[in-house]
Amino acid sequence: MSAGVVAGRERGMSARIVAGQVRETEIPEAGAGVRELLEPYRAGRLKLANRLAMAPMTRGRADDVTGVPSPHAATYYRQRAGAGLLITEGVYVNALAKGGPGIPGLVTDAQTRGWREVTEAVHAEGGTVFAQLWHVGRMTHPATLPDGELPVAPSAVAVEGKQIFTRDGMLDHVTPRELTVGEIARTVRDFASAARRAIDAGFDGVEIHGANGYLIQQFIADNTNLRTDEYGGSVTGRLRFATEVVEAVVTEVGADRVGLRISPDNAENQLAETDAPTTYRALVDALDPLGLAYLHVLENGAYGAIADLRPRWSGTLVANTNGPAPSSPDAGARLVRNGHADVVALGRLFMTNPDLPTRLANGTPLAGPPTENVYGGGAEGYIDYPPATDAPKVPAAIA
Repeated sequence: MSAGVVAGRERGMSARIVAGQVRETEIPEAGAGVRELLEPYRAGRLKLANRLAMAPMTRGRADDVTGVPSPHAATYYRQRAGAGLLITEGVYVNALAKGGPGIPGLVTDAQTRGWREVTEAVHAEGGTVFAQLWHVGRMTHPATLPDGELPVAPSAVAVEGKQIFTRDGMLDHVTPRELTVGEIARTVRDFASAARRAIDAGFDGVEIHGANGYLIQQFIADNTNLRTDEYGGSVTGRLRFATEVVEAVVTEVGADRVGLRISPDNAENQLAETDAPTTYRALVDALDPLGLAYLHVLENGAYGAIADLRPRWSGTLVANTNGPAPSSPDAGARLVRNGHADVVALGRLFMTNPDLPTRLANGTPLAGPPTENVYGGGAEGYIDYPPATDAPKVPAAIA
């Protein structure tokens, strides 16, 4: 399951993140030097009130049987609609794409209706919201999948020595089943179908999840993709699935409604990319001519991907940096100031500071990241963090 959320990313839940807990960390200062983040941003279809994006964060509150979003989801996203761009939690694109309990989908009519309530709530506040389309690949378990099916992946390579969260608790990872070429083609079509449903549900666009060690990045990484056919081997082969998914979604809904998230050189979920700079330069060069709404680069490794890829990407670049502490608004503003990013994605700070842009504009102290009720459950820890004009729910972490 992609149940953990650290530094604005979705992290595969392991034994170190259970029972909805996130460790407390020191929060960087806010209120100084963030002017750039508060400026409006316009590019193509994107018309954002500011340069802040709420990063996709798994919350695990959907109906686990139907995959319909939580009845509180509309309130949750509406409360945070002051972000220039909202990117939803990962949404599964087919039954085998689901990572764990409480993950929503965009596969059925009921799910589509549930998401329409969310988009209407966000648009009523003047917000912009993209749905993140997600296939976890090997990062799931038969206990989560229909009829106890095995997870699927580019190759039959298991996560070793780790456990994953399921409705039956923490269980050992299993060895996934290698996708056939025909199944790969169907999965590509499933991404496109989910994108169409997202637009039908009123989303302004979709973000394809190609990061954090999930299926698309499993095809890209050379330790999880051992294939010798057209989807493996060379850099071109290992990038083929990613490019086919993006192209199919673009064909379905239009390039200006499509973003892609990548996390080059990210060892999360036991991935290894031998030559990340060469690989991701090739990916960006292949996709830049399509005119996507944005490229979302999550930097978490020795490779300085944001600065390296920025000159190769002619469109909007959304930047997210990772670490044990939440991404800093001040650091994000420097990325914009230095020309490395157009929009900056923040995660955990949006959980406890639903009106984050207003707080930054006013120099209001920020609440620290949540330490409980992060995953699963109901309203508590989800929609009960008040705006700064109300009494604080938690002690201020920074002045």
